[in-house]
Amino acid sequence: MVPEIVGGGNTAMDGNTFGAWLDGIRGLTAEQRGQGFRALALAEAADGANPASLAPPAGVVMISSSLTIGGTPPGNSDFAVVRTRDVPVNAAPASSAPETVSLAAAAQSKVDLTGCPHCGGQRLQRWGHVSGLQRHRCGDCRRSFNALTGTPLAHLRMKERWEAQTQALITGESLIKAAERCGVAVTTAFRWRHRFLSAPALDKPSQLTGIVEADETFILESFKGKRSGLPRPARKRGGKASKRGLSAEQIPVLVARDRSGATTDAVLAKLDRASVTAALDGVVTPDNQLCCDGGKAIVSFARKAKIPCCILPKPGGPRPEAPNLHINNVNGYHGRLKEWLRPFHGVATEYLDHYLGWRRTVEALGTGVGGQDWLRAALGIRVPLTNEN
Repeated sequence: MVPEIVGGGNTAMDGNTFGAWLDGIRGLTAEQRGQGFRALALAEAADGANPASLAPPAGVVMISSSLTIGGTPPGNSDFAVVRTRDVPVNAAPASSAPETVSLAAAAQSKVDLTGCPHCGGQRLQRWGHVSGLQRHRCGDCRRSFNALTGTPLAHLRMKERWEAQTQALITGESLIKAAERCGVAVTTAFRWRHRFLSAPALDKPSQLTGIVEADETFILESFKGKRSGLPRPARKRGGKASKRGLSAEQIPVLVARDRSGATTDAVLAKLDRASVTAALDGVVTPDNQLCCDGGKAIVSFARKAKIPCCILPKPGGPRPEAPNLHINNVNGYHGRLKEWLRPFHGVATEYLDHYLGWRRTVEALGTGVGGQDWLRAALGIRVPLTNEN
């Protein structure tokens, strides 16, 4: 048993009692340690002491079992005392960051939603901490895991810099600027970008509702990042196609969007019915009203799937007799997508689906998006639609 701390007034422990109390700390559970820290903080506040007096002595670092990026540890975290060399630690106050991005909170949300990543079981128990993350053990398959297991972020290091990475995704920075923001090499920034975008690239609605607008757009093929084996001479900063109009150099991208703003897209191997069917089968059904500008591949898909299809004269504006049938929304989305891609000076076709997912997530999150939203999206937590068009 740990002797009770008697606070208030001028009452103080004698040396022997205080020594016994310190010796008993080793026997405390994690929960008891947390209660002890809170009791000490309340006692200091009641005595009107300087908050700086609560700081640990030189050579002692407080390590939280709950990882928080860019802020102070949460109030219910468990702490351990670790002796280190006498190295000064300059910890920035929580107020220095515009937003606290909590990996612990996002991780718990992931576990609550998906359960065990191995079998989907929900009978979970806490199984210690590793690398600052809570581990769990599944009562069904008996395997242990943390919230990053089975996600694109598994095994990535330097978690304390992930907040900066989420900000780079929000602002749409180049790799060089993202590397400077995160304090990592450009190669690391490249790897982080596409790890963070892997889950959003797959986050598409399973089905669109009501009136659906569909149209294709074309993006110049790019081998950006490839150093050898190019089928043509390299271009600088995106470059231009060698031929005007449509050609094999232009990669078709199909976009379908309903009136709530839900959007699905796909990089097509070829602009034909088979490719369109692979992208829209089950997503657009006979319950929908499909609007398009008469593209053969889309019309052929609609007829084969027996989906009501309204063919509009290009560029897809409404007819007087049916003002609600048009493809203005999807055409507007095409414009915003290409304008957003412009500062990248061309994106590698190999990763074009990641950039499409990036843009869909930007549109879905809308204004006021925060780093916590992007961290949840990178973990594979479905992004709710916040801005309806």
